[in-house]
Amino acid sequence: MTEHTYSTAAETAAAIASGDVSSRELLEAALARVDQLDGPINAVVALDAERALDAADQADQAVARGDQLGPLHGVPITIKDSFQTEGVITTSGAPELADFVPDRDADPVARYKDAGAIVYAKTNLPIWAGDLQSYNKVYGTTANPYDIECTPGGSSGGSGASLAAGYTPLELGSDIGGSIRIPCHWSGVCGHKPSYGVVSALGQIPGMPGTLSQADIAVAGPMARDVDDLEIALDILAGPDSWNQLAYSLTLPPARHEDVKNFRVAVWIDEEAAPISDAYRNLLLKAAAAFEEAGAHVDYEARPSFTFEKAVDTFRHLLSAAEAGTWTLSEIEEQAASKEEPQGELGIWYASMRHREWLSWHERRLQQRNRWREFFESFDVVLLPVTLTEAIRHDHSSPFTGRTIQVDDQQRPYTDQLKWMGLTGVSWLPATVVPIGQIDSKPVGVQIAGPFLEDRTTLAAGRFLQQALGGFQRPEGF
Repeated sequence: MTEHTYSTAAETAAAIASGDVSSRELLEAALARVDQLDGPINAVVALDAERALDAADQADQAVARGDQLGPLHGVPITIKDSFQTEGVITTSGAPELADFVPDRDADPVARYKDAGAIVYAKTNLPIWAGDLQSYNKVYGTTANPYDIECTPGGSSGGSGASLAAGYTPLELGSDIGGSIRIPCHWSGVCGHKPSYGVVSALGQIPGMPGTLSQADIAVAGPMARDVDDLEIALDILAGPDSWNQLAYSLTLPPARHEDVKNFRVAVWIDEEAAPISDAYRNLLLKAAAAFEEAGAHVDYEARPSFTFEKAVDTFRHLLSAAEAGTWTLSEIEEQAASKEEPQGELGIWYASMRHREWLSWHERRLQQRNRWREFFESFDVVLLPVTLTEAIRHDHSSPFTGRTIQVDDQQRPYTDQLKWMGLTGVSWLPATVVPIGQIDSKPVGVQIAGPFLEDRTTLAAGRFLQQALGGFQRPEGF
């Protein structure tokens, strides 16, 4: 079944529906591939092979009967281990949950399954989905298929590696500070961070199992090797949550333009507070030039009417508040009593703020959202970096706020890699990431952000760049 290893999800579903290949054959091939190749990568951390094989047989029987089939009918996929998956150990990388087996699916997992997908495995991540690298004490470290000395990213790093290695055509990621976008960038695949609230993430960990609230900024969204698959998956995932489905429906507007020459593209890649490498900058400029060569209007100076630093500061405060659930009350109170700048993991930096202060930062966010809205009256999308460089080498030193990375001849704080993520994430904007080339055989991507709820516009821009620049490139040896 090697001819289907790197097929898209749409191609795979079509092959199953036509009888060209059976779901069981594809699943057995995927299981064999994981067994053969995943040792040094460690992307897949829990298998549900027996139940998946039964589900594949049922999917094949449905094809034989001529049943109506869903858009992912019989397609074997993997799922990030932060999403509760019925009957399968779901840990979110936390030793406290090493034996936790959910009795129901997280909402987005259920929607994939309702569309016919067969979940056969879970993929690795950092503890509580809280790092830009994917390692934990339960399952160990996940490596990048393009260079095992480097990370595939985090927190959806196992998802990105699983796609790059050809274990699955489709994945499910989550993103509060780049956890879809960074692994796609470093693993050479495609991802979409939806507009906030478009996809229900109920059942993701954290919070702890049973939590009904959903964190500010955080979203769930699709990861794939192809932009068309992202849009198919978004159509499956998007919709009102269980609180609202009785009365609400969701219809995302079409892309603003069908022809790329009508796109108005802003390019924002230079900031002193988050400088990117020269090699990465050149590839981003090449992506912008592809739009120009196609006849689109491209502007390298346009910016919304707020500063980069102000947006990043707003992000840091609101991110800390959103992630406060991973800290104990005593830890937060201890930080609140301290007069020193917080040291340690990012989530506690501003977690001790009072609710009145949070409301002030939320108002700043709304002001920035309004200025983004004004900006997108003149532009359709903005091209941005994802991180500062290509994939970094594994670094598990603690606390991660003390780590550094090398950007050409500069040493920069590890947390600088979150800044371009926070610029758009804090304002709840959709963002699509597609690969745009490689640096020293390691892939990099571009972040394409657009107006709130106009997810199809960023996907359309991503589809153009995928076609113009070649899209996903298979890692050597896979």
